[in-house]
Amino acid sequence: MDNQESTNPARKFLSVFQYSKVAIEIVWSTSAALTIVMAISTLVAGVLPAAIASVGGLFVDAVASAFQQTGAAAEQARNDVLFYVFIELGLVVVMTGAQRLNTVCQSILRVLLGNKINVMILEKALTLELAHFEDAEYYDKLVRARREASSRPLSLVIKTFDLLRDIIALITIGIFLFQFSPWAVGLLAVAGVPAFIAEAKFSGEAFRIHRRRSAERRMQIYLEMVLTREDGVKEVKLLQLGKLFLQRYVDIFRNIYKEDRNLVLRRGFWGYVLGLLASAAFYFAYGWVGFAAIAGAITIGQMTMYIAQFRLGQNAVTNSLTAVNGMYEDNLYLSNLTEYLEHKVPEQTGNQEIGPDPDDGIRFEGVSFTYPGSNSPALNNVSLHIKPGESLAIVGENGSGKTTLIKLLTRLYTPVSGKIFLEGLELKEWDIEILRRKIGVIFQDFARYQLIVGENIGIGDVEDIEEEPLIEEAARKGMADVFVKDLPRSYKTQLGTWFKDGKELSGGQWQKIALSRAFMRSKADILILDEPTAAIDARAEAEIFSHFRDLTANKISIIISHRFSTVRMADHIIVLEHGEIQEEGSHIELLANEGQYATLFNLQAQGYQ
Repeated sequence: MDNQESTNPARKFLSVFQYSKVAIEIVWSTSAALTIVMAISTLVAGVLPAAIASVGGLFVDAVASAFQQTGAAAEQARNDVLFYVFIELGLVVVMTGAQRLNTVCQSILRVLLGNKINVMILEKALTLELAHFEDAEYYDKLVRARREASSRPLSLVIKTFDLLRDIIALITIGIFLFQFSPWAVGLLAVAGVPAFIAEAKFSGEAFRIHRRRSAERRMQIYLEMVLTREDGVKEVKLLQLGKLFLQRYVDIFRNIYKEDRNLVLRRGFWGYVLGLLASAAFYFAYGWVGFAAIAGAITIGQMTMYIAQFRLGQNAVTNSLTAVNGMYEDNLYLSNLTEYLEHKVPEQTGNQEIGPDPDDGIRFEGVSFTYPGSNSPALNNVSLHIKPGESLAIVGENGSGKTTLIKLLTRLYTPVSGKIFLEGLELKEWDIEILRRKIGVIFQDFARYQLIVGENIGIGDVEDIEEEPLIEEAARKGMADVFVKDLPRSYKTQLGTWFKDGKELSGGQWQKIALSRAFMRSKADILILDEPTAAIDARAEAEIFSHFRDLTANKISIIISHRFSTVRMADHIIVLEHGEIQEEGSHIELLANEGQYATLFNLQAQGYQ
């Protein structure tokens, strides 16, 4: 990027081609036929203007000759006039058709390419680890790639073709102007350079400003979401946060606006001043050609042609330099996409589909994990063994590492040190798709999908998402069937408020939908419930866990809960504190130890007395 952001014009010119190959490959893979047609039409549009100007000069000379001739010579001159009219008309028709065809190709490619780039971004997102989404710096890369790069490859290819078109036009025009004077060619080339240097400087500055604002723009998006989404508007109104958040939104805009206004004013001023130099060069040539015609060095038709050629040449120089600067800016923006797509993600999957010892269950050996940017470990030297058919309950205060342990087991994170085994095989050796099919999990912050009821439950096992009997059975086990049958369209009812006729559920009802989703994963060998019943009353929770014990009779089950009425049913209990296992054993054993577990149990028991 340092080379790209340099103010050296030569280096800047070379840098415009840095991502052209990438852009052309993407556009070509989107539609090779449209790319070829666009390239040909662009080149045709580059050659014809000079030819049209040349024919125009011959037309003027033919008209002048017709005034001076008589008889048969005058008749021939009139025929020549008519001939040049039809020739120029034909060239204009072809050029207009090429330009229109080019526009049509661009429009179609823009739609296809926008979808292709978004798919590429989303496919890459599927390969990322959870830590990437929790890393603000990397998340900025994702946001920039989504916001800025979907149309940039096409823009870069279009500008590359436009540059080739203008170069061909300049070569053609230069051949004509060289016949008049080599100095005219030099004047044409030099006239647009000052404006190019200024535009290059400002385009680079504009990109750097835009890139630096990623965090500010994300904050604006967040504030807008809080002020307009149903899951935030309740507190916004009750706590009277609207004016505060709106003011912050406006303040961010004002800071951005001041910087943008300053850049636009400076860019506009220097563009105007340096553009006058180009205009002065043109009118110098204008007068030069006129006096050459007066002196008899060239004909009136040639004068008309040279003026038109110089005007076309000046436009071609301006357009080509603008294209170079646009390519430079597209390269800078496209670097966001390339940087995101080429980010190396550690290989998440092994190739093993079965462990050597199915009777070994789950085993943690000295596992530690520290979140990026944190100074203290979330888990520290944790060792435990969960046998097949055994139920484990995890108890601990918030921040003790309970959910982190589950995320490591499901390979959303990778341990900093230590090893985790399933069926005697280390997790990193498992094929990750097979591993995750063996695990059913519901987190406390489960997703509330804006889908129909059946799909909300069925996605617990996407292979059976259309199997209504299985969905209804999972709903029964999760106790969602009680209220689902009363919904307007039962399992076909749209949930959430984002779409037409959507039905919003209570917190407890959503939690039963999520529990049913976990029960849907009937083929899993391990079922994990991380604080799954926080919004459900104690009686409903007891009924749900009665189902849960039946469901997991021959499976490994892991429960995280603050309710000891649930925890006490587990075969084995561990107490986590500051990322370490402080106590473990059965409910009876831990009460007898009179440690942290007994203290927490007795405190909760007093609350029910």
